[in-house]
Amino acid sequence: MRIKEMAVCDRPRERMMSKGAEALTDQELFSILIGSGNRGRSVTSIAKDLMELLDYEPMATHQDLLRVSGLGTAKATLIIAALELGRRRLPPKKRQIATPSDIYPLIRHYATRMQEHFLSICLNGAHEVLSINVCSVGLVNRTIVHPREVFGEAIRQRATAIIVAHNHPSGNLEPSPEDRDVTRRLRQAGELLGIKVLD
Repeated sequence: MRIKEMAVCDRPRERMMSKGAEALTDQELFSILIGSGNRGRSVTSIAKDLMELLDYEPMATHQDLLRVSGLGTAKATLIIAALELGRRRLPPKKRQIATPSDIYPLIRHYATRMQEHFLSICLNGAHEVLSINVCSVGLVNRTIVHPREVFGEAIRQRATAIIVAHNHPSGNLEPSPEDRDVTRRLRQAGELLGIKVLD
C-alpha cells in the first residue's frame, strides 16, 4: 500500500509524531528514511526489502543497499549514515541473560514481521549476548531451519550457548509440535557441538 492511500493517522510520520518512534515497526522507520517510492514501487515495499536485506547483512555497505530495487545512491547513503550514527551514539553493550525471557527486549521488533523469522542468539560463557542472527525466513505460518544455519554463527563466535526464538505471524503463541521437534533436534545437535540450547 502506498503512503498516500493510508489514513492520515496511520502514516509513519504522523504515527511517529503522535506516538513516538518506539511505537513504529522497523518497516515504518525505514519508510520515513526512504521518504518516497517511485512509479514502479511504493516506499513500503522498498522498506520491506531493505529490512530483509539488513536482517541477513546487518553491516551492509552502500553497494549492498543499491541492490534493493527502488533505492538510489542518495537514499542508500542516507540510510548507511543513519545506521552508522546509531552504532556510534549507542555503542553495543553486552547484555547478560539470566533467563530466556530476558532476550525479548532485544528481539521484540521481529514480532510485527509478516513472515516467520527464526533467530539464534549467541551467548558467551558469562551468558552475555554476542550476536542476534536470522537463521531462516519462512512463509506466513512456518519456517524451515537446519542445525547448520543455527549453529554456524555460534561456532564462528565460539559461543558456549544459544537461545532460539521465532515470531508467530498467525498470532498463536502456543508452541506447535513442529516447534518442539525443532527444539529437540537442535538440543541434540548442540550436545554434539558442546553448545547448549537454552530455549
